[in-house]
Amino acid sequence: MSSLHFLVMLLFFSAIDEQQVEQRMELLEEKSKALQEAENIVEKELFFLEDSDEVVFDLNYQTWLEARETAKHLYDDSNENFKMEWGVFLAHQAKKREIDPFLIFELLRVETGDTFDPSLVGPETRYGKAYGMGQFMKNTGPWIAEKADLPYEDDLLFNPFYSIQLSVLYLDYLYDKYDDWDHALTAYHRGMGGLQAYIKDNGDAKSWYAVEIQENAENQESAVAYQ
Repeated sequence: MSSLHFLVMLLFFSAIDEQQVEQRMELLEEKSKALQEAENIVEKELFFLEDSDEVVFDLNYQTWLEARETAKHLYDDSNENFKMEWGVFLAHQAKKREIDPFLIFELLRVETGDTFDPSLVGPETRYGKAYGMGQFMKNTGPWIAEKADLPYEDDLLFNPFYSIQLSVLYLDYLYDKYDDWDHALTAYHRGMGGLQAYIKDNGDAKSWYAVEIQENAENQESAVAYQ
C-alpha cells in the first residue's frame, strides 16, 4: 500500500471516529438536558413531597422518555389543557402503582368537565364542595394524605401535582380494597357508602362513570398503539 493510500484511509477512519464521537456527545447532551428538565419539575413543583417517605420521583433516562411520550399524547388530546409536566408526573406515579395512566387522565377529565382546571371548585352538595383537579372534598383529602404520609392543607388541593398524586393514591387504595375497576371508580365518584347504595339499587357497580372512564382509557391506549 502506498503512503498516499495509507494517508487517505487514515483520514477516512479518523473522520468516522470523529463523527461517532460527536454523535455520542450530542446524545449525552440530550440525555443531560432531559434529566435536568425532570429535576426542574421536582424542584419547582413538588415541594409538598419533601417530607414524605412514600413518594420518590426517581426517573432514569428511559422512564423519562416513556413518561414524556405519554405526557405529549395527553397534552395533545386535552387541547393543551393538561400540561406536559403534569403528564410526566402522572405517568411516573401511575407506573409506580401499576395503574394505567390513561385511566387517571380520563378520571381527571370527567371530574373537571374536560377542563383540567386545577382551581376548579365543584357545586355545593349536602356533603360540601369538591376542590381541584381531582375534586376532593375537605373531609376526604386529609385522610388520604395521612394514609400516604403526605402533608395536607386545604390550599394544596388546588396544586395540580398534589391533586394528581391524591387521585393516584386514592384510586390505588380503592382498587386494592375491591380488586375491580368498576367498584373502585364508582367508589371514587360516589364514596364507599355510595358504592354500596348503587350496588343495592342496580345490582352491580357498573356506573356510567366507571364505564365511561374505562372505555375512554382503552381508546387512548388504542390510539397510542397506532401512532
